[in-house]
Amino acid sequence: MPEPILQIKGLITQFQTRRGKVNAVDGVDLSLGRQETLGVVGESGCGKSVTALSIMRLLPHPAGSIAAGQIHFQGMDLTTLKMADMRRIRGNDIAMIFQEPMTCLNPVYSIGFQMVETLRKHRRLPRRKARREAARMLDMAGIPEPVQRLDDYPHQMSGGMRQRVMIAMALSCRPQIIIADEPTTALDVTIQAQILDLMARLKDETGMSILFITHDLAVVAEICQRVAVMYTGKIVENAGVQDLFSRPAHPYTVGLFQSLPSLGGKQGRLHPIAGMVPSLNNLPNGCAFKDRCFRADRHCDQPPPWQAVANDHQVRCWHPMESG
Repeated sequence: MPEPILQIKGLITQFQTRRGKVNAVDGVDLSLGRQETLGVVGESGCGKSVTALSIMRLLPHPAGSIAAGQIHFQGMDLTTLKMADMRRIRGNDIAMIFQEPMTCLNPVYSIGFQMVETLRKHRRLPRRKARREAARMLDMAGIPEPVQRLDDYPHQMSGGMRQRVMIAMALSCRPQIIIADEPTTALDVTIQAQILDLMARLKDETGMSILFITHDLAVVAEICQRVAVMYTGKIVENAGVQDLFSRPAHPYTVGLFQSLPSLGGKQGRLHPIAGMVPSLNNLPNGCAFKDRCFRADRHCDQPPPWQAVANDHQVRCWHPMESG
């Protein structure tokens, strides 16, 4: 197997709360291959975004911190880098696209000003050349009349256009990795499809790798080659997309598929997963999913082991679906 461009080992990210420390990310292992799109899926609050913020070292301080684990990129452990060194990696080598661009774009500065400043800071381009490069990136991102749009402010653009601006900004420094944190959630389905097509095309053109965070399995099927399923801060299943969709092994993954509406409503009633996600302050012993699981028994009072379902398909469960 080729060396992954990003490898996470045993990552534990903690937050200090009024009820003590909680592990929002609890022993996560992930690897991202070169020119690969890896999807990370799960319910809200499962630790997907915290994993991304941990990679970027953007955790809110002092509440959040990386308590253990390693994040390897180009022979470096990002968890041990000085913040000055980490700032040089952000944008240049690893860039992030956030869910809501209005929280990232400054409303009092034009799009062009913000992109030019990014290019001058990271790529050391003179102002005129940076402006030309900014217009080129907007054009690559599918924004019409890119030179004129440089003078627009964020509020003058639609949600889809603002997301394209964020993609253009993320790509402007030619990063090797893009972390996309639910970048299409706030968009209608037509714009969502355009953004997904754009990201797939730009990935092929630039050779970058993508870590795609979402709760939408349809998006995973559209853009990803592999997928990791998260629950209460842990990875519970890891597989190729086709394998996961054809034979999900973890009962939680099966529950996610059963709760999806089918086209035309042929499946009848939806089947939501029973119960509620447990609080990170009060997780049950053993498997965190056991109180919601239709296959749980006394074995589930102990931490579940990793089991191989097939080549490159692993599940953390005492009773994976393949076992009958």
